Amino acid sequence: MRLRSSLAASAGAVVLLLATAGSASAANGQFRYTYMTSDGYEAVGFMNDPDSATCINIQGPGSEPGSAAYAPKNRTDAVATVFLEADCTGDAYFTLRPGGGASERLLVRSVVFS
Repeated sequence: MRLRSSLAASAGAVVLLLATAGSASAANGQFRYTYMTSDGYEAVGFMNDPDSATCINIQGPGSEPGSAAYAPKNRTDAVATVFLEADCTGDAYFTLRPGGGASERLLVRSVVFS
């Protein structure tokens, strides 16, 4: 009886270990976006292998605080949901499939990968 209980406990521990190891994952690939610099030049920003299930605020180096990026390109293997507002809030959002992108009309301030 003790052997059976020990085996069940060991199997449960292995399953729990595998479940928690997979929860801290990242989207593989690159997420790109365009933004205007404070000097008025167009620039491209990117994130390599961004964390999954974590909201990331998009801010280009040298751009005006609070300004939106645009034309996002999702070159990761995960679905990216981009938001018009910071901190992945608000009703204005758009979902980009892996390998997908959007036009210059889509303004973004934050993104989360699933």
